[in-house]
Amino acid sequence: MVEYTLAHIGLNGQNEEEAKETAARFEALFGWKVKVGNSSVFAGGEVEIMKNPYRGAYGHIAVGTPDVAAAVADLESRGYTVDPSTAKYKADGTLNAIYLTGEIGGFAIHLVGKK
Repeated sequence: MVEYTLAHIGLNGQNEEEAKETAARFEALFGWKVKVGNSSVFAGGEVEIMKNPYRGAYGHIAVGTPDVAAAVADLESRGYTVDPSTAKYKADGTLNAIYLTGEIGGFAIHLVGKK
């Protein structure tokens, strides 16, 4: 049985300034510390704000799973598809992240490896 959990919500920002401002609002509301990265700004581990619009009309929902390859096999066996061009791998070659094709409610779905 494949395990799925909500990892984080990703929101599409228009630029770095907007991403930082949005993250700061979450920090003020809930105390989630802001962490600026290369392509996004996180508010805690719960919300990621992209510095530029990315996948999904509104952003993405990251779904954590201990074994991304097993999750892909599970979803594909049920008729869902992934976008292989979005695959990210760990140094040991293990699949660690991938987007499903399509959107749900304007959000792309992103599988991410979680222990």
